[in-house]
Amino acid sequence: MKFILASVAVAAAVSAGAGALAQSRDAAPRNDLPQPYRTTRDWGQLPAGTAKWAAVTAVETAPDGSIYVIHRCAANSCVGRSEPPILKFDESGKLLKAFGAGVFDFPHGAYVDRDGNLWVTDATRPGGMKGHTVFKFSPDGSLLMTLGKAGVSGSGPDLFDQPTDVLVSPAGNIFVTDSHRNGRNNRVVKFDNAGKYLKEWGMKGSGPGQISEPHTIAMDSRGRLFVGDRENNRIQIFDQDGKLLDIWHQFGRPSGIYITSDDTIYVADSESGPDTGAHELMGIKKGIRIGSAKDGRVTAFIEDMESTVADHSGAEGVGVDHKGNVYGGVVRRQMLERHVKEAKR
Repeated sequence: MKFILASVAVAAAVSAGAGALAQSRDAAPRNDLPQPYRTTRDWGQLPAGTAKWAAVTAVETAPDGSIYVIHRCAANSCVGRSEPPILKFDESGKLLKAFGAGVFDFPHGAYVDRDGNLWVTDATRPGGMKGHTVFKFSPDGSLLMTLGKAGVSGSGPDLFDQPTDVLVSPAGNIFVTDSHRNGRNNRVVKFDNAGKYLKEWGMKGSGPGQISEPHTIAMDSRGRLFVGDRENNRIQIFDQDGKLLDIWHQFGRPSGIYITSDDTIYVADSESGPDTGAHELMGIKKGIRIGSAKDGRVTAFIEDMESTVADHSGAEGVGVDHKGNVYGGVVRRQMLERHVKEAKR
């Protein structure tokens, strides 16, 4: 019953909005938007002993301007590896610090809170003994908090199943999107600033408020939560207590979402294209779609270099630095892309 009511509420909200806005929420993602960026690949200095980028999954900017990049040690896994998966750079790409070695099996999503602490989720990987956890690190790499239990998959207030992303509100509440593909939970979990469980919402499905692979989460200036409901090819917008506010389809299949302080939204679509059996959007190119979190309009598209291949290839994680440069973390091709906006002529 609650999902029927939510559907009615969303429909009413859309109908009440301006015609163009309502159309944009329901419209198919566009492939023909402007692309005002110049791309550099494999940006950043790797630490000694790390031969090349592994799968890059998250990029986050700290309050001091430094940039954290999360990658999976070697190829697409940290199981049994000694490379540090967390790399901290200055804005020029100089490596400042590397840490997290031996902590992760499959690092996934990340977030930097207002105090500069880095939060990283660890999903799971065959052969691994860790995963199903969320970690909080200080800016110098000290481990401050752990949520979940390493190597233990579960539901309820104390366990996760392949958590994908994490976010901390200005008030300090912690939000975790929980369950990767074919996971058991498909939910958003809310904790207080000390890690005490408060509530959760979501369940497997495609109806309003239901979720199938909650892959990413971001917050706008109004405190709304944008959840990347990836297998349903949509963004669902909630308040911080789980009330469904809106559903957007126009940004494509969301693997990563980043919202800047002026409410510009960047959505990484790494999976659209031919349907491999996971309900991918047919005919939609992979890349990063950029628009407004205020009204949902999409204004630009950074097309991926392999935007129409059948295998997943595009940027999965997305981040933006203080100068407006956009970073794409690429998993399958194992690289970090930096997109610099071209000056208008």
